[in-house]
Amino acid sequence: MKTPQTSKRTKFIFVTGGVLSSLGKGLAAATIGALLESRGLTVTFQKLDPYINVDPGTMNPFQHGEVYVTDDGAETDLDMGHYERFTNAVMAQKNNYTTGRIYYSVITKERRGEYLGGTVQVIPHITDEIKAAILQLDGCADFAIIEIGGTVGDIEGLPFIEAIRQLRTDLGREYSLFIHLTLVPYIKTAGEVKTKPTQHSVRELRADGIQPDILICRTEVPLEDSLKAKIALFCNVQKDAVITGIDVETIYEMPLHFYREGLDAKILELLNVWTGQPNIKPWEDLVHTIKHPKDDVTIAITGKYVDLTESYKSLHEALVHGGLANGIKVKLRYISAEDLEEKDPAELLDGCDGILVPGGFGKRGAEGKIRAISHARINKIPFFGICFGMQLAVVEFSRNIAGLDRANSTELDFATPDPVIYLIKEWFDYRTNQMQVRDETSDMGGTLRLGAYPCVLTENTHAARAYGQAQISERHRHRFEFNNLYRKRLEDCGLVISGVSPDNNLVEIVEIQDHPWFLGCQFHPEFKSKPMQPHPLFRNFISAALTKKHNG
Repeated sequence: MKTPQTSKRTKFIFVTGGVLSSLGKGLAAATIGALLESRGLTVTFQKLDPYINVDPGTMNPFQHGEVYVTDDGAETDLDMGHYERFTNAVMAQKNNYTTGRIYYSVITKERRGEYLGGTVQVIPHITDEIKAAILQLDGCADFAIIEIGGTVGDIEGLPFIEAIRQLRTDLGREYSLFIHLTLVPYIKTAGEVKTKPTQHSVRELRADGIQPDILICRTEVPLEDSLKAKIALFCNVQKDAVITGIDVETIYEMPLHFYREGLDAKILELLNVWTGQPNIKPWEDLVHTIKHPKDDVTIAITGKYVDLTESYKSLHEALVHGGLANGIKVKLRYISAEDLEEKDPAELLDGCDGILVPGGFGKRGAEGKIRAISHARINKIPFFGICFGMQLAVVEFSRNIAGLDRANSTELDFATPDPVIYLIKEWFDYRTNQMQVRDETSDMGGTLRLGAYPCVLTENTHAARAYGQAQISERHRHRFEFNNLYRKRLEDCGLVISGVSPDNNLVEIVEIQDHPWFLGCQFHPEFKSKPMQPHPLFRNFISAALTKKHNG
């Protein structure tokens, strides 16, 4: 395969990680993008994940954390959420590749005979496919920030490391930059920070043919100049290219910290780019609001994956954003849905100013979530149901208000006599202008209703007041839908259908009457919330919780 020629308009920044995982490569990449944007430059991103799954869509959240969905329906890594929250970049299919997706493409081409009978090998065929995926971004923005998942030294990541090594030659030094994120641990018993893990990590990277240009050193304590000089000497980088990546109170403080460390200035120097001074005041104002809240509310999140909050990363951040929009702090209380099945919801939910039931799949914990919804409805506690949470709100209303005692979703009970939520077999896809068709035998991976769909709002509802417009677009990730056969009966009992698809076939938002704020939506609004542009539903949900706290 011939590597595409580059226009040399876009400059590529490659971010790798060493020593151990979860150091924060995604946040570092997002922060770099934020700083470059603050200088008037445009950015895009790409995450290259070394696992063999084609995408994370079928992976357990305990394995991989949240699945982040883009407008075009890609199921991607949660780092895509960091990229979109920190910058104006819009992610899509081309912004996330896995080993599985790369190999799938190469094997498909081999089966079609595109390699003319030649032996297909990791080099050059796999590495060329990776390079082609990266170079799709050439011309899309001033800078493309490419994050390599995993840790340097992992065998599965070697093809990606080799591909970006080759790209340094293809692109040239003024159009490519290597940033390596590593660890400088603080040993409390010795009262010292240790540079040896960083030295070994850089040595491993250099053994693969890559000399980093900048090091970001994760540490608990500030790095003194003497330590920076030592790291620079042993790792063959300039002293001012050793950046302290110290822990901060809030992730939204990272742009300010890296700006003070001179990270963006060093990047521009090495890539021979001149800009004016960055405008970091919006970040300063944001951090000031976070650190000086006027009040606080407590929100209960009832789900299956409460022991791993990475499963709800975008949701967590969107709730924080909702607090920022109201100038207050949001305290999150994660409550196991299974505990709610066994214990009194009033006891577990005591002191909560709002209750949120997030998206999810499967029967485990479902009845506990329904009990939480009943508690919110009966006690007039602001409630927000997202995706599965909205579906269970419909089930709860059907059972306890509409008299359908055995109502359920067919996902949970295929034999329910009243399937108020069911597996829809076909619907109109507004992105492709085609009918989508599926059934119970369809493959699990990639067969959901995914990505952005339009929604028409009903006047004088919580939804319409929040958005302030007649039509919206939101991102979806689900298989089961509201059953229109029950629509009139539920509406007659007080269920408000406040958002539908333009053809009136898909129910997107439901509310109930005689409640301060009770709303469920089929889509995932958390995917479109940003710290400086909080999502209107989260903004109004938190506002309602604040009112509940003070007015009872």
